[in-house]
Amino acid sequence: MKGQRFVREVPRLGQNLLRLSLGVTVIFFILLMRLWYLQIIKAEDYQNLSENNRLRLVPVAAPRGTFRDRNGKLLIWNQPSFSVVLFKQDVKDKDQLLGQLISYLNLDRDELYERWDKSRGRARYYPITIASGITQDQLEYLEENLLALPGVDLQIKPVREYADSGMAVHLVGYIGEISEQDLAKPEFGRYNSGDYIGKSGLERVWERELHGKDGGRQIEVDARGRVLRTVAESTPANGNSLLLTIDSVLQERAEKALGAKAGAAVALDVRSGEVLVFASSPKFDPQLFAGRIPKKVWDGYLEDERRPLTDKVLTGQYPPGSTFKIITALAGLEEGLIDEHTTVSCNGSYTLGNRTFHCWQKHGHGQVNLKLALKQSCDVYFYHLADRLGIDRIAAYARKYGLGVPTGIGLEHEKPGLIPSTAWKEKKYRQKWVRGETIPVGIGQGYVLTTPLQLASMTAAVANGGTIYRPFVVKKVVDQEGKVLQEFKPEVLGNAGVSRRSLELVKSALQAVVNEPGGTGATARLAEVKVGGKTGTSQVVKLRTGKGNPYRFRDHALFVAFAPVENPEIAVAVVVEHGEHGGSAAAPVAGAILRAYFEGKGVIKKPVTRQERYSSGRAGAGDEPEQGSATGD
Repeated sequence: MKGQRFVREVPRLGQNLLRLSLGVTVIFFILLMRLWYLQIIKAEDYQNLSENNRLRLVPVAAPRGTFRDRNGKLLIWNQPSFSVVLFKQDVKDKDQLLGQLISYLNLDRDELYERWDKSRGRARYYPITIASGITQDQLEYLEENLLALPGVDLQIKPVREYADSGMAVHLVGYIGEISEQDLAKPEFGRYNSGDYIGKSGLERVWERELHGKDGGRQIEVDARGRVLRTVAESTPANGNSLLLTIDSVLQERAEKALGAKAGAAVALDVRSGEVLVFASSPKFDPQLFAGRIPKKVWDGYLEDERRPLTDKVLTGQYPPGSTFKIITALAGLEEGLIDEHTTVSCNGSYTLGNRTFHCWQKHGHGQVNLKLALKQSCDVYFYHLADRLGIDRIAAYARKYGLGVPTGIGLEHEKPGLIPSTAWKEKKYRQKWVRGETIPVGIGQGYVLTTPLQLASMTAAVANGGTIYRPFVVKKVVDQEGKVLQEFKPEVLGNAGVSRRSLELVKSALQAVVNEPGGTGATARLAEVKVGGKTGTSQVVKLRTGKGNPYRFRDHALFVAFAPVENPEIAVAVVVEHGEHGGSAAAPVAGAILRAYFEGKGVIKKPVTRQERYSSGRAGAGDEPEQGSATGD
């Protein structure tokens, strides 16, 4: 019996052992898989987590390169600013922490959570910048409460400081925090969230040179985030700096003369193409763009009909008005249609077919030759001449002087302007050019558009005898020790090919515009220096009702000038939007720039200020400071 029972139990025992073996095998396999998962799949994650229990990477931003004017005056430099950053791996309760920061730092909730989410996929354990340029009160609060804010840290980043309330701000541009779109671009591969980059102007065009190379510190911290020691450190390399062609004295004078008016002023060295003045008005505050711009301020910029965010020097396209008569006159002289003795009778209008074109002088100018026509800005004289020339010959001479194409100054978004022709209209509208359309073109109206920079370049070429220079604004790129890395020289684009005789006749007439009785540009006159110039007024709308016109319907005021007439050095172009009259609104701005230029050269004596008179002991009780010329600025 016992033997039989033993025989029956042997298979059952084998089955139990088999089940036990299978169970042990499954458990061992699960443990093995878990071990493989932890050791192989998650090894890097846990290693990084382990390291970050004691090590942190703290980036150190490189100071951006500075900007100086042609004489070495500092225009833009750096100041330290505090930013708030988060180390995500140290944050245990995201919602609680972000709620605290939103409440105290007055941050936008959606923007903050978006920053958190978008940090995924970045360099592992790199800090997220959540606020820049915090106030002193916010800094003190965070420093006192850092231990209660796990994962929060403070970093110092250099931000821009500007001379004279952002001088030439449309030229130099501004910096701001790098966007998600820029981070995705290959050229920004070494940048991280929270970094500052150039957003416009020279700051953006020269970003690679200005940015420098960021450094960093690897520090050891305890479990509460307190720094124990620095493990490794790399020093940031400063960005390179730019020496500009701008003269800050002239720039300041131009911006002051423009004041709150909308418009632009440009001055060029006629012998090289160096830009001495680059003023677009009104200005904006570039420091606001380093952080979040208050909605009220941003809306104010957008709603301002003077368009303070627009660079009017490069992107403002205006009918040049009577300043274009310079081109029409040169074309007529070169084509043999007129000479200095050719006269036209102006009775106040010119009729072609069933259309009548009026002169600005309602009762006419009488019998006028070229000099009088330019001096008094007689429209009828140039209506006659434009009709005889035809649109294509006018267009050819305009293009010889660089109108209708970008100057190639090397800045973004430069507009080309527009010089119409028969081919242009056929291509644009699939229509033939009509003879009557040529008449307004002769006085810079109709389809013609130019930028202030183009007008300055044109005037410089007239002044220097026909040489077209490419305007440029950067003289040198230097490193932090002052070593010159790049230096830029004048670049000749071509020559207008206009005879010296024609140029001298026109320049003589332009001198009369400013210096002779009856000239329309008398407000730019300088007693010590002969100035040549041309006023212009361009219509914004065809129908005008007089002085009661709304601002946006008023004519633009223009003036171009060069000096000295006998040996030109500087050319100026000014546009005052809706200024109505070039002689009263634009010419004084040009006069202020020219006066500052020749004061700097010692040709014109600077007015003595009240402070200078008293400090020298020359002023007595009741004395007033010495005044400048009555015809100056």
